[in-house]
Amino acid sequence: MISVDDIKTRLQANPDQFVKLGLTDIDGILRGKYLSGRKFLSALDNGMAFCSVVLGWDSDDQLYDNVSYTGWHNGYPDAPVRIVPESGRSLTFEDGQPFFLAEFAGDAESYCPRGILRRVLHKAADMGFSAMAGFEYEFFVFDETPESVRAKGYRNLTPIAPGTFGYSVLRSSEHASLYTALLDAATGLDIPIEGLHEETGPGVLEAALTVDDAIKAADKAALFKTFAKVVARQHGKMATFMAKCTQEWPGQSGHMHVSLWRDGKSAFHDDREPHGMNATMRHFVAGQQRLMPEMLAMISPTVNSYSRLVPGAWAPTAATWGVENRTCALRVIPGSSKSQRVEYRITAADANPYLSLAAAIASGLWGIEHKLEPSAPITGNAYEADMAENLRLPATLWDAAQRLKTSEAARASFGDEFVNHFAATREWEEREFRRHVTDWELKRYFEII
Repeated sequence: MISVDDIKTRLQANPDQFVKLGLTDIDGILRGKYLSGRKFLSALDNGMAFCSVVLGWDSDDQLYDNVSYTGWHNGYPDAPVRIVPESGRSLTFEDGQPFFLAEFAGDAESYCPRGILRRVLHKAADMGFSAMAGFEYEFFVFDETPESVRAKGYRNLTPIAPGTFGYSVLRSSEHASLYTALLDAATGLDIPIEGLHEETGPGVLEAALTVDDAIKAADKAALFKTFAKVVARQHGKMATFMAKCTQEWPGQSGHMHVSLWRDGKSAFHDDREPHGMNATMRHFVAGQQRLMPEMLAMISPTVNSYSRLVPGAWAPTAATWGVENRTCALRVIPGSSKSQRVEYRITAADANPYLSLAAAIASGLWGIEHKLEPSAPITGNAYEADMAENLRLPATLWDAAQRLKTSEAARASFGDEFVNHFAATREWEEREFRRHVTDWELKRYFEII
């Protein structure tokens, strides 16, 4: 890590050095630029400006036509930005290039993904809690380049290895150079990895990031997704965090492990209660369960996310919960006062980590506030459970956006400005999809219909 004092000393000695800056857009994509040393020092003290288009376009840089904060109607003005002083890092694969995160400020803060998570964590603090979190990411790695995938039309791509080799020591040893490069890069970026292994599927890896304070955990998740792709490209390969990049294999998850703490002690654990779940944890899980259908757009934010949410694909299809049950959307993990937690399993790898974690924590806090109780835990296959209508999940991104727009809890937790803006961006995403003809439609209808 690079402290503010360290970077000031370095830049005062060498003001011609540049600092790399990154901030996330609505989709969780890290956008940024290089700043001169003089500009960076000024921005540390006084803030800076960044074009508001970053909050007004999609992952393909196409401009939203249905949002009010920024657009053609106001000329895409600059938005205020502040540097996150405690986020300094050295990019070891860029000769130690200094790197800092930034976030939107002022009137733009209401739309800023990192700002939304901070808003939720302030709410938790007002209730006497702090939050800890850890992310797990599955991602496919292909022997491809940005040019080759386009030439192939994103079809018939070659994974780095064939077959189903879950937890294979053979595969991780064969590709040791990639594995060690990922581990070394993560260590150098202060993104400690608790575990890295081969998942079931051709060329699928899973990385479990070490638990941390919630805001730091989301920072590290956003950085990991970006720089895992960088490391893959430096080894002549491509990594993807799509929720489901092929119909032949299960989707890719972005599970979150979440716990609340009070005065340095677990706010979830009580040895005297079944599964160690105290009343606070029961209410927290109940809130997550009750509000999952309303906040699904923040958890499954792309059209592709919903291709993963089908029975038998290791992804939940309803707002279910159980104890040590991986078929459920919420997996309560009993443990000690240090490890008692809930795993939010419905999240895919494509989610914006700031927004998915904000939804997971905010919904739990809502449950605590309203003393909600969860349904009976699922003890068998949750895919076969007949869940109440209010616990069934929206089947499309459009439907999820409508649920978010009408959610009282979402508006109370994230603010009207964000809910209106984000729901509109998801409606745009669905509309963009509807404008295109898929391979499935051509194969099904072209000749026979």
